[in-house]
Amino acid sequence: MSAEHPDAPRAVIVISSHVARGSVGNRAAVFALETLGFPVWAVPTVILPWHPGHGRATRIVPPLDQFKAMMADLERAPWLGEVGAVLSGYLGEAGQADAVASLVATVKAKTPDAIYICDPVMGDSGGLYVPEPTATAMRDRLMPIADIATPNRYELEWMGGARLPDLKAVTAAALHAAPPTMLVTSAPAMMAGGTGNLLLSGSHALLAEHRVIDKPPNGLGDLTAAVYLARILSGQPAIKALQSTTAAVYEILARTAKRGGDELQLETDAQSLSHPMAMVQLRHLLHPGRDKRA
Repeated sequence: MSAEHPDAPRAVIVISSHVARGSVGNRAAVFALETLGFPVWAVPTVILPWHPGHGRATRIVPPLDQFKAMMADLERAPWLGEVGAVLSGYLGEAGQADAVASLVATVKAKTPDAIYICDPVMGDSGGLYVPEPTATAMRDRLMPIADIATPNRYELEWMGGARLPDLKAVTAAALHAAPPTMLVTSAPAMMAGGTGNLLLSGSHALLAEHRVIDKPPNGLGDLTAAVYLARILSGQPAIKALQSTTAAVYEILARTAKRGGDELQLETDAQSLSHPMAMVQLRHLLHPGRDKRA
């Protein structure tokens, strides 16, 4: 699935929310992946006119039996061998998790080295914004089967049942989570006035930092998961993937904020996805699990 193997599966199945206006959920992930050269099969878990943070929004959730039937169709698709990765994000209801897990298993049976990246979209500093059964389904059904997970710090807190006030606590929680690779967004930074993306895997503990931008538009987590997946599928090593992903997302955020945009302006800043110029601070941290594995 890298640049060295051009015939490897490159399509990505993205399963998340769809908004008519805005750059969140599938709108962010699909745009980023396709801009970076990856065909996308997009599956909506819920349809909204815009992000509910902008005001009252009609919410259309596919009936669960129909959602499961559609996912089963994808499992039987004659083109399933094209798929090299699955990315799941926001779920419309808890029952969708079983269908996602079944699809992931079928994709991996067809292509054993396919990647499943779980973005457990469930909450932020204000708490959960999905029903608790939906959050529980993501934690208990999807996180354990993920190769990579991209929770924010507050989602990691909820899943672990403990506050994570500092970088040491976030690192320990990420290390003990189920997926072998954890990319934690909104992690505490070591630089003053900053925030970070913490990447923890079997061999790396890395922190990419940039300054905080107040009142950011929604969709940063969706975009981060998609861009990081694209970097990995392109064959980038974890260190470069983390740095370039953080730079791209921060650059788009900063440019959107400068224009006063209330949504990430991906179409205006598409070049930032492939060739970001923003500087981010990359730190190599002491891996807390190394001694235990020695």
